Amino acid sequence: MAKQKEHVSSLNQIKKSTNIVFNIIFLILALLCVFPLLFVFSISITSEEILRSGTYQIIPQEFSNAAYMFLWNERGMILRAFFMSIIVTVMGTIISIFLNTSMGYVLSRRTFRLHKLYTWIVFIPMVFNGGMLASYIVVNNILNLRNTIWALILPLACSSFSVIICRTFFRVTIPDALIEAAKIDGAGQFYIWSKIVLPISKPVMATIGMFAAFGYWNDWFQASLYIQDKNLQTLQSLLNNIQKNIEYIANNPYGGLSLQQYKLAMPTESVRMAIAMVIIIPIACTYPFFQKYFISGLTIGSVKE
Repeated sequence: MAKQKEHVSSLNQIKKSTNIVFNIIFLILALLCVFPLLFVFSISITSEEILRSGTYQIIPQEFSNAAYMFLWNERGMILRAFFMSIIVTVMGTIISIFLNTSMGYVLSRRTFRLHKLYTWIVFIPMVFNGGMLASYIVVNNILNLRNTIWALILPLACSSFSVIICRTFFRVTIPDALIEAAKIDGAGQFYIWSKIVLPISKPVMATIGMFAAFGYWNDWFQASLYIQDKNLQTLQSLLNNIQKNIEYIANNPYGGLSLQQYKLAMPTESVRMAIAMVIIIPIACTYPFFQKYFISGLTIGSVKE
């Protein structure tokens, strides 16, 4: 037995030279991922005169904080929209985890008589979408969610892809014997799901939670459709409107002298990059908190000695 383990261990070993090559490849891939972010930040702190000449460099020829000062002057609106984005992201992520895991658990139980029918009902929207018009009529006319925070949360709360992920995870990972033992002890399905299944399902909860958080944080389309109240504008929607107004002023050839002077004095390209940085940094900082759950998710199903 010991010789067999040594043989298997020798087969799993990686040569030092091969390990060095892999490290170099992963380092290059990591730099390729980080470089665009650094380039965007570089443009955001570059003088607008340099950018108008078409010169883009990772190290700016002339530094300028005009883009961030432009956003700082609008800090009242931006901070209000920032907190609204946080509220929508947190509430939406919690609701999304609740809905997707509960539906996934129901579909994972083979004893549920309608699990095949419901699986098809969940799977079909992954292939055929009802379209934007149908969604707009349901949210705006039937549910009357226009100009409410729920118009930003409910349309993105449940995803067929996330439900299928949860269904597969529960079916593969959660043993039927554990569920049957809980039933023998008199536990109901809701108790089994909330007290037994969810505590040992942190990897899949972190996965769909991060998908949901990214979706809510980066979404501006729902606000553009359903929100006219300025107090309900999210950060992405507000910054998108600022960018559109900048593009309109910068590209308007019919403006008067004062408008043209304002156009020349106002940063445009650097503001776009500064807006991208304001949106990217907060959500990027949350990834390390989910990393350990992704790693544990990758090791599920491995053999333990």
